[in-house]
Amino acid sequence: MGIRAVTNVHRRAVFLDRDGVLNRAIVREGKPYPPRSVAELQIMPDALEALTALKAAGFLLIGITNQPDVARGLQRREVVETINAALLATLPLTDIFVCYHDDRDHCDCRKPLPGLLLQAARKYGVTLSDSIMIGDRWRDVEAGRRAGCGTVLLDYGYAERQAENPPDCTVDSLSEAAVWILR
Repeated sequence: MGIRAVTNVHRRAVFLDRDGVLNRAIVREGKPYPPRSVAELQIMPDALEALTALKAAGFLLIGITNQPDVARGLQRREVVETINAALLATLPLTDIFVCYHDDRDHCDCRKPLPGLLLQAARKYGVTLSDSIMIGDRWRDVEAGRRAGCGTVLLDYGYAERQAENPPDCTVDSLSEAAVWILR
């Protein structure tokens, strides 16, 4: 029996929140909401170019999204899955991980907890310390921090709570986030 060489592969990922990062959030009274249908889905204008550059640099691109309106009875799971399928068909994403719970469910996958990032890391062999989480809300930044990732906040000035722990980088667009990551 021969000796097999064991290689330790470090896979890097950029984890991306969905609404507000990959697609435009619907902002009402200063707060972001997901699109209610594929007809309302608007992919961010710089998403394809930014993600293509990150993928070319060797990053896996994985969506990480809370969709609590399903648990609240305000959205159907099939609609969320249809929106995700449209994003996967248009952008160079590897996968999208979804938490369908609300805070009252006390799950470990709802951001700011890192459960979705940990699931994705296990599935794809991602080294979290070599990875980045990009989001537009404090929950995204905190989930990335708790998972051991670098963090980037797309700051749209929402009228809501800010992160207790500041992100590693704050920018105005996904393109700027990609430039910072690729440096």
